[in-house]
Amino acid sequence: MFKKISNYIQEVQIELKKAQWPWNNEEHGIARFKELWNSSLVVIIAMLLIGGYISFFDFITMNIIGFLTRP
Repeated sequence: MFKKISNYIQEVQIELKKAQWPWNNEEHGIARFKELWNSSLVVIIAMLLIGGYISFFDFITMNIIGFLTRP
């Protein structure tokens, strides 16, 4: 069982070395993560826009249904 776990960890390490990470190893400090920061910022802005869009139409739909179902 320990042999399987050890083999799994070695394979994961090999695959992680093959991966292309979203930062530049030649740069140092926070500039190293510029691409990662930009990608994260795009995702956060997209989440806020989609959340606002869904909230707006949810509000409108609730008011229309509320108006139509009033006694």
